Amino acid sequence: MELFGVMAGIAAASIWGGMYVVSKAVLNIIPPFTLLSLRLILGVFCLVLIIVVNKSWSLSKRQILQAFIVGFVGYGISLGFQFSGTKLSTASNAALVTSASPVFILLFGVWILKERVTRNRIIALLLASLGVVAVVDPRTLIFGGDEVIGNLILIGAALTWGLYSVLIKRLSQDGSVLELSMYAFLGGLPLSMTAAGFERDLIVWHAINSAVILGILYLGIISTALAMYLWNSALARLDAGIVSLLFFAQPIVGASLGAILLGEVLDIGFWLGGALISAGLLLAAREQQIR
Repeated sequence: MELFGVMAGIAAASIWGGMYVVSKAVLNIIPPFTLLSLRLILGVFCLVLIIVVNKSWSLSKRQILQAFIVGFVGYGISLGFQFSGTKLSTASNAALVTSASPVFILLFGVWILKERVTRNRIIALLLASLGVVAVVDPRTLIFGGDEVIGNLILIGAALTWGLYSVLIKRLSQDGSVLELSMYAFLGGLPLSMTAAGFERDLIVWHAINSAVILGILYLGIISTALAMYLWNSALARLDAGIVSLLFFAQPIVGASLGAILLGEVLDIGFWLGGALISAGLLLAAREQQIR
């Protein structure tokens, strides 16, 4: 079960690794909260379909309400910040700034779940953080104009995602991860759809084509329904401090996809960063004593 948790967390982070490039492209056509609403609606549809087929409704009204509130934090506030920040900033900035999420997950895990902060976890976090800086070359970052506001919003996204991750872990101890994920998606919709109502004039209708539709489907089905379920499954099985380190697979995958799909060159920074992040993940795996 621990091994499944680690693989689920890495898979989720890997899926999100390709999300920023897709998000940045689609956000040029569909404004942030409209895109977020579409993403959550697709996620709800996919998970409801699975739950109905498996006939696995089991949560109490209290658990449903708690999942809804946690989803408001994670999918309403955090993802809203993420999309808004990415639109104002750059894909490189977004990848680096939101990689602060593991730090917040670790801190909230200590505060809310009373998890231990061990030497190995701190070393693993430092190694992986240095790896992110190496992969996402700081020289490519932009810190002026709208990018400053975007980066501040992205910090808010990282902080609230850390809080969401710890809260959903606490809920998942006594409930179905699949159902909790679905109700959490619903929790994000009131805020995202309200904000989307003010964005109708910002949609570039004539630019919506098959590529944009495929991007929306990827963000809704793969990056939301599948990846969020995998991430929540990892949190249900592992300490939040361990899962936080799995998040660092994201920049490696993102840079790799950039090389494969966009022809970007992988320099020495990528390989050094990959080695540091891998060392951090291996140290985290050893900490969890996977067999």
